Amino acid sequence: VQLQASGGGLVQAGDSLRLSCAASGRTPNIYATGWFRQTPGKEREFVASITWTLGNTYYGNSVKGRFTISRDGASNTVYLQMNELKSEDTAVYYCAAKRRFTPSDFTSSDAYHYWGSGTLVTVSS
Repeated sequence: VQLQASGGGLVQAGDSLRLSCAASGRTPNIYATGWFRQTPGKEREFVASITWTLGNTYYGNSVKGRFTISRDGASNTVYLQMNELKSEDTAVYYCAAKRRFTPSDFTSSDAYHYWGSGTLVTVSS
C-alpha cells in the first residue's frame, strides 16, 4: 500500500484547509486510514481516523469540533477538512493506513502499518 498526502500550505489563523490522502496498491487490505501530525522535538500526535467499510470516525481531543475526516471509496482517498485553524495546528501532517484483522487501536501510531510522506501545514497568527 502506498499513501500520498497533499493539500498542505500556509494559511492564517481562522482559515480552513483540506488535506487529501490517496491510497494505491493493495487497498483491500486497509481497515482504516488516519492522520497524525508532528512538530520538531515532539512525538507524533493522533489527529483523526476513519474506517473504510463503516466510516466510523475517531478524533484527537485537540481537533474535535474543528476537523472532519471523510473518505471516498471510489477513489481510495481520505480527506481531512480542517476549519478554524490555529497556530498550534502548525505541523507536518502524515496519513497512515491500518491493516485488516489487527487490534482495534486507532490512536496509536504503532497501530498503523503504512505511512505517507507528509504534508506541511503552517498557520500564521
